[in-house]
This record gives sequence, C-alpha cells and structure tokens, in this order.
Amino acid sequence: MPESNHKYFAAHKEITSVARLSIYSNTLLLIIKLAVGFFMGSISVLSEALHSGIDLLAAIIANYSVKKAGQPADEDHNFGHGKFENVSGTVEAILIFVAAIIIIYKASEKIILGHDMKSEFIGIGILVMGLSAAVNFYVSRRIMAVAKKAESIALEADAYHLTTDVYTSIGVFIGLVLIQLTGISIFDPIMAIIVGIIILKASYDLTRRSVSGIMDVKLSDNEEETIRSIIHDHYSQYAEYHNLRSRMSGAERFVDLHLVVPKNQNVVEAHDFCDHLEKEIKEKIPNLSILIHIEPCRTDCEICKKLEVCVNPDIAQ
Repeated sequence: MPESNHKYFAAHKEITSVARLSIYSNTLLLIIKLAVGFFMGSISVLSEALHSGIDLLAAIIANYSVKKAGQPADEDHNFGHGKFENVSGTVEAILIFVAAIIIIYKASEKIILGHDMKSEFIGIGILVMGLSAAVNFYVSRRIMAVAKKAESIALEADAYHLTTDVYTSIGVFIGLVLIQLTGISIFDPIMAIIVGIIILKASYDLTRRSVSGIMDVKLSDNEEETIRSIIHDHYSQYAEYHNLRSRMSGAERFVDLHLVVPKNQNVVEAHDFCDHLEKEIKEKIPNLSILIHIEPCRTDCEICKKLEVCVNPDIAQ
C-alpha cells in the first residue's frame, strides 16, 4: 500500500476515534445531569443536561459527516464530499441556538414565577458540574488537536461545543456554590440564563464559520501568499500569471490560475513546468487540488527573448 494511503487511513482512524469519544462522553454526562437535575429541581442543571443532549446530537452528526467528507470524489460529487462538514457545522449551530432559546425562556419563567430547589441534593449537583467541566475539558482538547491537524470543521465544531460546555458547567458550579452558601435559590435560573447567552454566542460563531465554507470562501491570505511566492520563484520560466482563484470545501482546497508562457514553447515543456509548480505548491499546502490553464504570450516580450523562443517580431503578435 502506498505511504499516502497509510497516512490517510491513520488520520481517518484517529478522526473517527475522537468522534466516538465525544459520543460516549456526552451520553454519560447527559444521563447523569438529567438524573441530578430532576432530583434537585434545578433549572440550571437541567439546562446543562439539555446542552449535553445537543452536544450528543452534534457529536453524532460530526461522526457521520467526517466519515462522509472523507470519501473520495465520485460520479455525482466530482470535487469530493468536503462540504458535508460545512453543512454539519451549520446544522449543529442551529441546534445549539434552539437549545439556548429554550434555556433562556425556561429560566426567565422560573425568575418570574418563583423557584425552589431541594437543598439536600445541591452537593451532588456541585460534584456533577465539576466532573462535567473536567471531562469536557479533556475531551474537547483531544478533539480540537485532531481537528486542527485534520482541518476538519465538523470536529472543530464538536470541540467548540464541548469547550462551551466547560464554561457553562463552571458557571452552574459557581451558581450552586452560591446557593449552598447563601440559601438564595434565584442564583439557579440566573446562571441558567448566563449559560443560554454563552451558547447563543457559540451558535453565532459556528454559523459564521460553517456558512463561509458553503459560500466558497477563499484560502487564507497566508496560503495564497505561499502559492504566489512559489510561482514567483520561477519567474524566469514564464511570462506572467493572472486570475488566481481559490476556495475551501471542508478540509479540501481548490486553486486555479492562468499561466502565460512563451508562444512557441514546446507543449511538453509547458506541461512539465506546470506539473513541477503543482508539486511544489502541494508540498506546502495540504489537501490541495490545483488547475493551471496555459496561455501563449502574444507579445515580443523580454521573457521570450531570454528563453530564446518567440523572438521573431514577425511571429509575435
């Protein structure tokens, strides 16, 4: 098996492994938070349970999307399946937005109508929130590391959800400690509202990131500058280039440009030069597909003279 295939399967195995880890951890935390939240009568703990439920659904979607996005191009998807990750991220953003609205509504209702908690279970709630923050911190760091390495927006979205869950769990933890110390139960719905606002912010950030991929956003300025720099390194072998375009599709990158070469240059030489450029660029930028369109130089330019082709003014146009 070629080395590139070994790397692909190794990376894919790591991606699916951390995606499953997220599913397992969210399932466990969802069950624990639901049980404790109902026993306590705590809107903030139940809000965290809903948050974990959304994270679980997001993890399942991410697990599916990374598998789908990793499939090679086929007859119906000539450019691959990379945008499955962007669609996945958008769906996840919508889910957590809905969760945030529900949390804020229910918490506001508790503030208006009044709210009582079973104080004998507050200690268990504090323990569960601390455990939730610790588990999600560990899992989110693992997932984010793999997401950055694999450039997977679906995994990155999942890690971002869990990171948000760390902050909200800490918030609920603080709220329960305050209730334990003061006996004032209104801290519970107040912390739930804060949780909802944090989730709303996460939903906005994730939506913006996911939609940008669907809208064919260009490569980063640094990546485009890398491409231009490599082309400029070979300035003596072509006349000029123009119409450089780029776009992202999940972790996949696509670039095309027009390269002007001496009018009478051998087709094989021009093709070999393009292959060389493509190879150098792909070595610097991973997951890249590049298409170079060759155009003939139509003037009696200095490049043509230097390469000793197309030097006859009667031929050049």
